[in-house]
Order: sequence, then C-alpha cells, then structure tokens
Amino acid sequence: MIADDYTFANVRRVACAIARYVVRAEKPNAGVIVGYDTRFGSERFARAAAEVVSMAGMPVWIAEKACPSPALSLLVRQRGAAGGIMITASHNPYRWNGVKFKASYGSSALPSIVAQVEMELTTVLANGVPPLPTRPDSIQPLDILSPYLETVDKLVDWERIRASKFRFVADPMHGAARGLLRELMTRHGVACDEIRGTHDPLFGGVNPEPIEPHVEALRRAVISGGYHAGLCADGDGDRIGAMDRDGTFITPHQIFSILLWHLAGTRGIPGDVAKTFSSTKMLDKIAAKFGRKVFETPIGFKYICELMLERDILLGGEESGGIGTKLYLPERDATVMALLLVEVMAWHGKSLGELVALLHAEFGEHHYGRVDLDLKPWQKERAIAHFSGAKLTRLLDWPVARREDLDGIKLYLGEIGWVMLRASGTEPMLRVYSETASAAATRRILDETCAIVRGL
Repeated sequence: MIADDYTFANVRRVACAIARYVVRAEKPNAGVIVGYDTRFGSERFARAAAEVVSMAGMPVWIAEKACPSPALSLLVRQRGAAGGIMITASHNPYRWNGVKFKASYGSSALPSIVAQVEMELTTVLANGVPPLPTRPDSIQPLDILSPYLETVDKLVDWERIRASKFRFVADPMHGAARGLLRELMTRHGVACDEIRGTHDPLFGGVNPEPIEPHVEALRRAVISGGYHAGLCADGDGDRIGAMDRDGTFITPHQIFSILLWHLAGTRGIPGDVAKTFSSTKMLDKIAAKFGRKVFETPIGFKYICELMLERDILLGGEESGGIGTKLYLPERDATVMALLLVEVMAWHGKSLGELVALLHAEFGEHHYGRVDLDLKPWQKERAIAHFSGAKLTRLLDWPVARREDLDGIKLYLGEIGWVMLRASGTEPMLRVYSETASAAATRRILDETCAIVRGL
C-alpha cells in the first residue's frame, strides 16, 4: 500500500535487487527500460528506480509518459534490453502500487528469474542499498508509445474492419492504455470514442479491473451511444474486458474462446493453447475441434509465458483477462486483444453476443462465475482442506466425480461442471469459481460453496 509498505526506500531496494540480478545473469551493457502507469506517484517511483539502476553503471531509459506494461515489454525486446522495470499495481485499487520486472524476451519474469531476484533482495535487505552516486547522464528519456502503436497497428485486417462500419467505444479506466485504441482506430477511419480517458490516480472511484461491477460506466456508454461494442483495459493495459451492444458483459473466458475459434479456425493459424487452471472448459472443446493441444498451468501469466517460450502456443491466457498470442509477444496485452476481437466481429459480421451464441450452439453452454471471500488465513486453509477431503462426496444435486489440485482444489460435479477454491496469491482472500451448463446451476453452486466455507 502506497506510503505504508510501498515507499521510495522499498522501491529502491527492489530496484537494487533487480540491478544485481541483471549484472550477474543478463547483459548489463544492454541496459534497462523503466516504465510507469497513471497511479499516484508512479512517475516519481520510476525515477527513483532508474536512479538506483544507474548506480550499477548500466544505461537506463525511462518512459517519457505513462505507458501500458505490454508496451514496455515490447520495447525491451525490440531494443534488446536486459530487462524492464514497470511501476504499477495493475488492476488493484488506487491505494496500491507495485513493481513488475519484464525479462529480456519481453514478458513476465519466469519463476526461475523471480527466484534469483528474490535471492538478491535478501542480500540488499541485509546490507542495504550501496551508497553509490547516481549517474543522471546515463538515464535517458524514451518514447515507448510510438513504436508500440506502430507494431500493434500491423496485427489486424484494417480494410475488413473499416468496411464493417462498426462503431466502438474504448474504456481505459483512467489507466495507462488511455488514448491508444482510439488512436489506432481513428487513424484507419474506424469510428471509436473513449470514456474514462483522463488522468485520474483515483480511477474514478472504482478498481481499474475490467470486470463487473467496475465496468458499469462502459455499459451505460455502449447503450446510450448505440455502439456495436465496448472495449475495456485494466490499469496497466494488459487485461481486457468487453461489452456487447446490448450492455451484456462479455467475460474474459468468452473473449479467449472467441479469439481461439477465430485464429485457429477461421484464420487457420497453427499452434496450441495454454490456459490457467481456472479457465473455461470451452477452450478444450474448441481446441479439440481444430486438433490443438491444451496445456493447463497454475494461476499466473508467468506460467503461460514459460510455455509460450518453450512451445508453439498460438494463444495463451488466464481467467482474469490477460491473453497473449504468438503473433505478437509472449505477453498479455489488452489493446492487441481488443483489436483482434474487433477483427473477429468484422470478419464474421456479428456482434460479440452473436459470437458467444454461436459458440454455445456448437460447443454447449458454459456459464462461469466467481466470488471473492475476505477470510482469515486459517479459514482459507480450512476451506481448502474441507473440499479436498474424501468425506465430501456430494454438493447439492451432484456427486463429486473427481478432484484436481494443480492450483487450489477443483471438484468436478457429475456431468454439469466444476467448482474450484483457491487462495489468492496477491490479495487476502479466497476465490471461489464455478462453471456449469446453466447460469442458475453456477449461481447455486457458488452460493452453496460460499455458505459452506463461511460455516467452517
């Protein structure tokens, strides 16, 4: 939390640990790029991080203005930098901030890299940041947004999109992706307006996370403006959300499924699928139709990234709306996914709701839900233990057919679907997920599971 444990001193400590890692394991002469989002103090925290890295004698570039995390990732890779430091708390409430490290390949640091940085941090915490002079001459400003826009501009069929005559509204939620989607569409003659595009470190009073209920402003804008779709990004521009023309929220699972169906099916692009443990089973059915393998990982895009670096992964993503494609980077990117979603609509001449209906008709209905419970640590452990135990053989009308424990605990309930419990890795809560063949069943299962957890 900003000014509590997120302080200049702690940012400097983390930056020092990253610099030590780069000196030991990367090519320090290639330098480090530092970016930041629109949160309170982010630019100043970024400057502090850049100054510490400069003390190690390596070149440092700092973003001229706030930028999305994936834009920083792209520049790290394009310029052959040793890594990137992004000052952001992503989708979290305005009171928070954080530090992301982007590796030289242009995406999330792999668990093995994170472990090395953590080892360096242990040393820094014990010995302190060395009292070396900063080297302001080695810190240079960098335009990150122009090359980013130039790159992502080439990923979609603009002629087809322009011919569709669809109208869009972008909602960057006052975050770092503001202005980008509108700029790309406008330069190609595609109608696109923007809401919540001003600089507001309070994010308009909502969490900058592109899921309900934080997207109510987008819903109102889509309906009142008669747009064909609304496209939303989180605070640092790597998670996507979407709204159909009638105000129906299109979930990240549905977006992931639509994109896989289009890229693997319509466009016939080779490659397999990587998804996290909490993602929809519709992806498995779509992949099976087009002869693609599905790799399932623990929660966190770093695991998806690892697979994208090792294998031919066409599309990889997570339940939170972070989706990446081999057509671009092994990195999640809300702007890129929004452009691809617009291309799907234009290619097939259908609204997002019609595309979801098409998938349901072919692959069966999939209705997903999630509830976040604020619990004490011991309550979370007790809940996981209870649902993992063999004594629980039924939930409501359905028998527990089998369990999986890749990340948390998932129970398959007869033929109707599944329920999953997992302690959040970044927030003090227990997440309860469910997916079934009907919205009513999903709601019942979530309600019953939450009631059981609260009663333990």
